[in-house]
Amino acid sequence: MIIGTIEVQTINSFSKLESLKGVYGLLWLFVPALTLILGIIIGVLVIVWLEREISAAIQQRIGPEYAGPLGILQALADGTKLLFKEDLLPSRGDIRLFSIGPSIAVISIILSYLIIPWGYRLVLADLSIGVFLWISISSIAPIGLLISGYVSNNKYSFLGGLRAAAQSISYEIPLTLCVLSISLLSNSSSTVDIVEAQSKYGFWGWNMWRQPIGFIVFIISSLAECERLPFDLPEAEEELVAGYQTEYSGIKYGLFYIASYLNLLVSSLFVTVLYLGGWNLSIPYISVPELFGINKIARVFGMTIGIFITLAKAYLFLFISITTRWTLPRMRMDQLLNLGWKFLLPISLGNLLLTTSSQLVSL
Repeated sequence: MIIGTIEVQTINSFSKLESLKGVYGLLWLFVPALTLILGIIIGVLVIVWLEREISAAIQQRIGPEYAGPLGILQALADGTKLLFKEDLLPSRGDIRLFSIGPSIAVISIILSYLIIPWGYRLVLADLSIGVFLWISISSIAPIGLLISGYVSNNKYSFLGGLRAAAQSISYEIPLTLCVLSISLLSNSSSTVDIVEAQSKYGFWGWNMWRQPIGFIVFIISSLAECERLPFDLPEAEEELVAGYQTEYSGIKYGLFYIASYLNLLVSSLFVTVLYLGGWNLSIPYISVPELFGINKIARVFGMTIGIFITLAKAYLFLFISITTRWTLPRMRMDQLLNLGWKFLLPISLGNLLLTTSSQLVSL
């Protein structure tokens, strides 16, 4: 059988088309992850700028104003400075673990963004155990802090690492009990299902009203997990010269700096998802896609509105955490542990028992 020239060209063009489709498909796999990372970086820069501006306004002083218009490039300038600073290494420390510690802290927090629903059907991984995956992943970050303090071969750094681990363990348990209460109330551990369960009744269907005790405990525990004032004892400058970060400089110190703001942003987003209705409007029985129709342009516009609503609620919590930093005094270590073990743990456990009882009665 003889194949003509036209048939050969057709086969070649078909094979090229199939190979291009394979390349595009492979590249498309990385687009959501790269988009998420870019959005996270921009979000961190915005948080740093907001914190400096809000802190300046509270203290009645001038904030950053020279690096870019209104000082919006100040955080980028600081990051560039840390990137080019000399990276000092302790002569008697474990150099390999010394470099791994900050990476563990950052990567474990970035993985938490995979299960956050930014809008209607806009989530990288809608898992049935989403919220508990977040808790398990976030529990890895204190290991990086403890490693960093230990391998620095500095007693102040080691003490700061121990404080970070003790604080994280103390407040991780109440946080988990609050999340378990939300899962029982929503009959699901998926973040998407939790948001949709709140959307049925509009504003009054938010878990903030259905779980007020858990909401308060969750906020306090989130601030402690993020090591924000009044819970920033692991890196308190007056006591521990930055704690587990004492021996770090350059980009490694910058990774700890980024990790703290990444953790603050992810905690704000989970407050939004678990208690503030996520991407949904406060109108009963109306969702964003239905409100804007079903054509493609309306879908894109609806997704944009959903992302905007999610970020607006998250940044509201960020504003509260920033103002808290300049309002409340720092706690002592014994007060911090007493608050976690003697108050928040029994309260969150009682809230879980009440939620379980109400769910059994409603069956």
